[in-house]
Amino acid sequence: MKAVTWQGKRDVRVENVPDPTIQEPTDAVVRITSSGLCGSDLHLYEVLTPFMTPGDILGHEPMGIVEEVGAGVMDLRAGDRVVVPFQIACGDCWMCLNGLPTQCETTQCTGEGMGAALFGYTRLYGAVPGGQAEYLRVPQAQYGPIKVPEGPPDDRFVYLSDVLPTAWQAVAYAGVPEGGSVAVLGLGPIGDMACRIARARGAGSVFGVDLVTERLRRARERGVETFDLRDFDSEKELITAIRDRTDGRGPDAVIDAVGTEAHGSAAARLAQQATGLLPRALSGRLAERFSIDRLAALHTAIDLVRRGGTLSLVGVYGGTADPLPLLTMFDKQIQIRMGQANVRRWADEIMPYLTDEDPLGVDDFATHRVPLTEAPHAYEMFQRKQDGAVKVLMRP
Repeated sequence: MKAVTWQGKRDVRVENVPDPTIQEPTDAVVRITSSGLCGSDLHLYEVLTPFMTPGDILGHEPMGIVEEVGAGVMDLRAGDRVVVPFQIACGDCWMCLNGLPTQCETTQCTGEGMGAALFGYTRLYGAVPGGQAEYLRVPQAQYGPIKVPEGPPDDRFVYLSDVLPTAWQAVAYAGVPEGGSVAVLGLGPIGDMACRIARARGAGSVFGVDLVTERLRRARERGVETFDLRDFDSEKELITAIRDRTDGRGPDAVIDAVGTEAHGSAAARLAQQATGLLPRALSGRLAERFSIDRLAALHTAIDLVRRGGTLSLVGVYGGTADPLPLLTMFDKQIQIRMGQANVRRWADEIMPYLTDEDPLGVDDFATHRVPLTEAPHAYEMFQRKQDGAVKVLMRP
């Protein structure tokens, strides 16, 4: 089969690789019909290269048709249409039963000190082949795949794999009071969808911050009050402008949907790039103990949120030696929640929004749909924010 493989920093290729097969009774094999390109994939494209191995198959936002199931998979059969969550979880352990499948005790990557295994996401999370491919082996298929109805196009459901539950959890963790205010830093796919979900769930004011014209336009068209970073000479001016819209206090909650690759952190960016230039064996050990993030967005969130407010971190951070302004955080009495989205925990709550009325705008959420063979160009376009690329779907 054809699959998108990682070969080095900013080097992905479509190659022929062996077809997946059933290896365990709880496996399924899914023929992929759509697979998303995620902002988290860009971290593998550049920042997290020390944890990658040439030939790794990328992608963690797939859906498709079940081709084959193992003897231990009772609720799926060949021909079922399914969305595959990005994490691999059993559904039966203490963590799964308590709504935390990202911490699944059956698939935890204990050797790396990490949580549940993820599709297509570095050796830290199991080095499991991902879903930017023609076929995908799905471990723990007795629990993971979400069956969806025939009829609507893939765009209606594919975001259940990651975008929708990640944005939903970001809003849930933000704890925005009814009629309250929330600022979303970063209007890429997750930030954009978080704005839509916050409005749908009763937020009174939703502020969106970015510096990419197409992203700002999309958010404005969905009723978000946007702030273009390019219009401000300093972070302080931006914070003042948003505080002026919230009686001088700041928003009740701030969602950081940017993460480690924030703009405005030149020193951290240089450190990340330098680590990426070292031999992989050495750079991996250094990154595990001394890696740092570009924290511009997080520092903005800490300064912006009102006293007693909540920060919801959904942008991926990978640093192990990040300095944080604990004095400010303690003094402001800030609550912080974060983590990978627990997909199956939220799926049933999200499904009623995936109707023909399309209140979240999933049907036209993708800006680009490309064949799998064009993956290298899609990665470059998305990473450079070219051609108005906000969300890319690939079709084998």
